[in-house]
Amino acid sequence: MARILIIDDDKFAREAAQILLRAKGYDVAVAENGKSGIAAVRAESFDVAIVDLFMPDMDGLNVMQAIRKLNPNMPLIAASGFMFASAPPQMPGFDDMAADSGASLTLYKPYRPHEVIRAVEQALQQASQNS
Repeated sequence: MARILIIDDDKFAREAAQILLRAKGYDVAVAENGKSGIAAVRAESFDVAIVDLFMPDMDGLNVMQAIRKLNPNMPLIAASGFMFASAPPQMPGFDDMAADSGASLTLYKPYRPHEVIRAVEQALQQASQNS
């Protein structure tokens, strides 16, 4: 089964996604911040990473760029509970920011179980089509 890495400083979001994905049969590892997530990618092989965009230690955009350098083909799913609804029009939206940093999909918190599963399945499908 596919190996999934969840990088998120929000313990509840991290654990909820971990429990959900494990229940679906995925092998799941977690990292509580960007630095430990990058270290995990250096040390192990993963099929997909879910990366929180807004973490205090290291911006998720930078985390995804670092992961992209280490593993250019690994699908990345950007996740965030922060919405740009009140942002100035010239500020790029969440989806654009995520795509510019290498994410192929986005998730919004709080996670809905079917959305997490669907995003992981889509990421794995994209990876298999690209290989």
